[in-house]
Amino acid sequence: MKCPYCNYKEDKVVDSRATAEECAIRRRRECLKCGKRFTTYEYIEEVSLMVIKKDGRREPFDRKKVLSGIIKACEKRPISMEKMEEALVQVERAIQKKSDREVSSSRIGELVMERLKLLDDVAYVRFASVYRQFKDVGQFMVELKDILNKEKSGLRQASRKTSK
Repeated sequence: MKCPYCNYKEDKVVDSRATAEECAIRRRRECLKCGKRFTTYEYIEEVSLMVIKKDGRREPFDRKKVLSGIIKACEKRPISMEKMEEALVQVERAIQKKSDREVSSSRIGELVMERLKLLDDVAYVRFASVYRQFKDVGQFMVELKDILNKEKSGLRQASRKTSK
């Protein structure tokens, strides 16, 4: 394993554990040269999954592309990299459970939006605005109003519980 900071090829594993979903092994490593720590994940290699794009093309599933979209949506938000990775793992698991060897890019986008909605409303709206390609401000406002209404109803329910 090459250190991402100094490119030295030797490190030691400081901590090793299964992820919450138990589909990967998370390892904390320490570079033997510079002493910096970094995290790696080991996954079981699955049968290659093909993504059906909107124009009908097929290309191999690329987890880096999905993670990149999640990271962009969560930029400058209080969401740890571990939470973003966890969301990606959940998306991958959902795809693997329900598909043969092909999945539509729209299904992947919907799964990402579901996970982001649970993590952070702002990240969700960012991703949805790009993914759904809102044609005008009206469509965007409909989505925002839906989020605000859900928040208000959640606050009302919480205040009812505390007043009892």
